[in-house]
Amino acid sequence: MATSTSSKLNKAVKQQYMDLPQGDKVQAMYIWIDGSGEGLRCKTRTFGFVVVVVFSVSDLPEWNFDGSSTYQSEGSNSDMFLIPAAMFRDPFRKDPNKLVLCEVLKYNRKPAGKTNLRHTCKRIMGMVENNHPWFGMEQEYTLLGTDGHPFGWPSNGFPGPQGPYYCGVGADKAYGRDVVEAHYRACLYAGVDICGTNAEVMPAQWEFQVGPCEGINMGDHLWVARFILHRVCEDFGVVVSFDPKPISGNWNGAGCHTNFSTKEMREDGGLKIIEESIDRLAKRHMYHIRAYDPKGGLDNARRLTGRHETSSIDAFSAGVANRGASIRIPRLVGQDKKGYFEDRRPSANCDPYIVTEAMVRTCLLKEEGEEPTDHSK
Repeated sequence: MATSTSSKLNKAVKQQYMDLPQGDKVQAMYIWIDGSGEGLRCKTRTFGFVVVVVFSVSDLPEWNFDGSSTYQSEGSNSDMFLIPAAMFRDPFRKDPNKLVLCEVLKYNRKPAGKTNLRHTCKRIMGMVENNHPWFGMEQEYTLLGTDGHPFGWPSNGFPGPQGPYYCGVGADKAYGRDVVEAHYRACLYAGVDICGTNAEVMPAQWEFQVGPCEGINMGDHLWVARFILHRVCEDFGVVVSFDPKPISGNWNGAGCHTNFSTKEMREDGGLKIIEESIDRLAKRHMYHIRAYDPKGGLDNARRLTGRHETSSIDAFSAGVANRGASIRIPRLVGQDKKGYFEDRRPSANCDPYIVTEAMVRTCLLKEEGEEPTDHSK
């Protein structure tokens, strides 16, 4: 299996330098979503200790970058602005260093098109903060070699059929657990609200869960968890793919099932509110399909086939404990008549900001039709 050249460098030599004291300085790594809507970029700057450790993220200064090199602008007008939005501990450089998730603004100070979906999401979440919307997202992913071949798969063939790999234990069932464990611990250190992980149905496919997070925090925490996973994989010399159907044929795809509840849903009798929300979701199925992957549904068309624990992309469905439905009501929720529901349609490479925003628009703001309502007017 092909691994990166960088992963073969002597890490003991690097550690000699990482152990050097950094005085009263702090390294802050600014992170942003690039023009693909899927990729992440980062760069680092130095601050005095007080600026980062004592103050909040809103006190951090803006920065800029060359948007023509990230698919976000033309070379003739390439400066883009980085606006700090959320701050986490840095699990790679360790305390007191920080990871800083940023929004991206264009030269005219307006949000950067399809790559800054956080801006609108935050405004929509602010409109429903009294409903206390909670989210939990189940991020599936696949580990690959640098040649694009699934980690641990035979170089000229396929592993045994699906069946023994889901939550599997053993060298012949769990491919790449070192990456998973390193990522889990790094997220805990960073302050990401990661709440679990497990091996998935296809060998070399895994899942981690983030949540419950309220409002805008869901998108912030999932994007930072993805960034940390990319960096952990970089250290191990492998690649993480969020493609919703990385291997064609009789293999499971990768989704980002999204669990959702409000204060009313979590209280006694909340099942009625859940059912009303599902009715509204049924009437806007194609609006949600377009929002649930970065290519407007084209990526999910390869995954949502009605097979491999998915619903059909063309039809809405819902059911109790049904993993072949668009919306699943967990069995205990049906019994307790309160709790949450799971939207199984979002793809692994979805943008959590637009997924959570779309759910709030339909379920709480009670929007109808195939386009989002402009609430800024």
